[in-house]
Amino acid sequence: MSTRQPAGPADGSRTRATQPDLKPGDEAPAGSTGTGEAVCRRCGGSGRVDGGACPQCRGTGVVTAIVGGA
Repeated sequence: MSTRQPAGPADGSRTRATQPDLKPGDEAPAGSTGTGEAVCRRCGGSGRVDGGACPQCRGTGVVTAIVGGA
């Protein structure tokens, strides 16, 4: 019986390209250990830039940021 390996880098890491749920301003996938919501720096949390949806947060006003640290 063969075991199927998930598509992606051999070291098991994932890139932004393989994680479609990431917005451009996200530092990590939502719900990951050590992350939380932060106000989008580009739009200041409004979700709007130049009359349209902010490209960093896709109009939500928040991004997922890495928090804490040692």
